[in-house]
Amino acid sequence: MAIISVRIDDKLKKEMDKLKHINWSEVIRQAIVSKLRDENNRNLAKAVLLTERVRKKASDGWDTTEIIRHWREYRFRESGS
Repeated sequence: MAIISVRIDDKLKKEMDKLKHINWSEVIRQAIVSKLRDENNRNLAKAVLLTERVRKKASDGWDTTEIIRHWREYRFRESGS
């Protein structure tokens, strides 16, 4: 495991010392995990919003089947098969 240092003021340290039954390393570890999860979820939410914003709806009459068929036939003719 990696080790990190955290500086806190003396008053906060005295308050923590009063609560010896609490594993402060675990509290800090869980806080970091929670923050990372929140940030990752925020990034995912931003990506979803961006995708929704840039996605375009096909215009009326647009037929994807025709487009796919066209390019398949084009590719087939170009390959000489």
